[in-house]
Amino acid sequence: MAALLHPGSHADAATIVWALRVPRIAIAATVGAALALAGTLLQALLRNPLIDPYITGVSSGAGAAIAIAVTAGVALAAIPALGFAAGLATAVLVAVLARRGSGLDAERLILAGVSISALMSALIALALTRMGHGNASDAIIAWLAGSLSGRGWTELAAAAPYALAGAALGVATIPALNAVRVGERRAATLGVDVVRLQWTVLAAAALLTAAAVALAGLLGFVGLIVPHLARRVAGTDLRAGVPAALLIGAALVIVADALSRALFAPLEIPLGVLLAFVGVPAFLYLYLRGAARAYA
Repeated sequence: MAALLHPGSHADAATIVWALRVPRIAIAATVGAALALAGTLLQALLRNPLIDPYITGVSSGAGAAIAIAVTAGVALAAIPALGFAAGLATAVLVAVLARRGSGLDAERLILAGVSISALMSALIALALTRMGHGNASDAIIAWLAGSLSGRGWTELAAAAPYALAGAALGVATIPALNAVRVGERRAATLGVDVVRLQWTVLAAAALLTAAAVALAGLLGFVGLIVPHLARRVAGTDLRAGVPAALLIGAALVIVADALSRALFAPLEIPLGVLLAFVGVPAFLYLYLRGAARAYA
């Protein structure tokens, strides 16, 4: 408590708290909230409870670009920025492929996201095969498994503007997304510009997911599970569901990161691995109990 109240102190406790613990907690909260919000927005837009933020192609594009960059000898310090840029570029490609007329087709978006993700996964496998075993391949595998290790205030400051921009765009769509729950045609009669809403939500989700990927690598199941939990707690009205998703997502990743460091200390379990072990049973339980019918 003394270290928290005196951040300028030169004591060891203050250094540990403000240089290591606080930034890691802040990054975990940012990543969890960003993925949770992205998943909530996409599931509401597409009215599909099985949609994950990574369907936009952000994760696969970032992973492939980073694997290729490491193979080519690009400095590890450039990885987060490179992953962010590549993730956004892949999201744009998926959006172009999913375009029908002036809007987005939900089925095309899902198919394009799955197809591009499969292609990018093949590129990652090819890069790892060419490298063989070594520090470079280990670095890629660790990044793909998801981790907050080594992240600090600098990385958070670089990603925060994009996460905040995505959050602002997403929150602005809440009234329109609530209207879309009754169907796109009826929402259009209520004055909702459905095409504009589609592109806005996709842009917001891409920004949020890319910021999370740049900070923590690939963390699955957060954007898939948290919207289900938020709907169980706050209902389907996004005016209550979005704040609930933000809080649950932030808390989930903070707790998971603490467990990843504490369960087998001093060995740190990859955060993505831990979330998968928890996320799969939790999702199956929620789905089988009927939570997934919220948008059916």
